Amino acid sequence: MNIEEAKKITLSLISTFMKASQVALDLRKAGLKKEIKSDNTPVTNGDIEVNEILTKKISEITPNIVIISEENVSHKNEENLKNFWLIDPIDGTRDYISGRDEFTLNAALIINKKPAIGIITAPAKKRVFYSYGMSNSYELIDHQEINLINKKKDYKELKAVSYSDELNLEIIEVHKKYNITSHQKMKSSLKFCVIAAGEFDLYAAEPRACEWDIAAGHAILEHAGGEVADFDNNEILYGKPDFKNPSLIIRNKNIL
Repeated sequence: MNIEEAKKITLSLISTFMKASQVALDLRKAGLKKEIKSDNTPVTNGDIEVNEILTKKISEITPNIVIISEENVSHKNEENLKNFWLIDPIDGTRDYISGRDEFTLNAALIINKKPAIGIITAPAKKRVFYSYGMSNSYELIDHQEINLINKKKDYKELKAVSYSDELNLEIIEVHKKYNITSHQKMKSSLKFCVIAAGEFDLYAAEPRACEWDIAAGHAILEHAGGEVADFDNNEILYGKPDFKNPSLIIRNKNIL
């Protein structure tokens, strides 16, 4: 897939993501219907409705590409996945249910097991991020396309985002290695976006979560000049049989 094809696909999805984002907010305002899935994680009618909106539009645009979604069982048992979509209709469902504002909508196109397109919206924060190739990673602000590759800040300190307020020893050592001076809890894929935008510098995590939680953010950060790897500096590839993530270190261009 060339850059023009990737750009066309990405831009054709932005309005659908904005529509789905508003639906997510409206459903929460009206009162969510909640269930607990077999893996003991929550799901709401918001997750399901957003999933339907996103998958319908994506299947119309790229009808020959398989879609893997957190909220669908279809295709999850397929082997040798190479080119496919990964969707997490709402990442941070617990925050979504609790009325907090860091939850996100996510889609990534994987080509040759690597993220080629990433789209993330944070509806409650009114933030929209997308990317479709190296040096083509953007935030849409007041209808203006801001290229994240050009967003640099002169920090007096290096800041990390973290999954928890309490860090384990392994994560503390990573923070020391990169001279991190402070950290802030952030649970959803928004962490990738704020690092890509230069607002934070690093996120490190032991193996946890699934591929659909990180793929869109991976694309946005990498296309903005950042780096995503595991603790041994191995490349992160997608389409693993269990869709489980390895350890992660994501860094922006300020500390590469």
